[in-house]
Amino acid sequence: MLILRSNDFKIGALCGAMLIAAAGPGIARAALGELEASVQTDVVQLQGSIKASTDRETFRIHEIQLPSGTVLREFVSLDGKVFAVAWNGPYMPNLRQALGRYFDSYVAGAKLNHMDHKHLQISQPDLVVQAAGHMRAFSGRAYLPTALPSGFNLGDLQ
Repeated sequence: MLILRSNDFKIGALCGAMLIAAAGPGIARAALGELEASVQTDVVQLQGSIKASTDRETFRIHEIQLPSGTVLREFVSLDGKVFAVAWNGPYMPNLRQALGRYFDSYVAGAKLNHMDHKHLQISQPDLVVQAAGHMRAFSGRAYLPTALPSGFNLGDLQ
């Protein structure tokens, strides 16, 4: 007879919800690690709209408002590549789209790494993903450690 503890169920539910949301429809044509032009592709694929674009000294932030109410931010370095994404809102964004070619690494890491029933932490040499949440309150960030602009503060990834 299989006996599940409450925390086991919560961990499974969080990981399952994140993977289901991430595996939503859409072909990943852009996003993390891609050129800045991919931001427009993400807007179309995610059926969102550009809420704001902000220039900083060493990077640019594009905020995409999704129909679900979630905001996805894409961080672009001066060389024109997306080096990080962050999200927050009532629903997970389509992570297949947002993570692009790094999505498979995310899925593999999500199966192996979790901190507790509300948090997910994946730390690989080429990808870091930190996500948290529960129903109607999700947030997270993913970045490429080797692509961060010089002097970039991880606290800016919100």
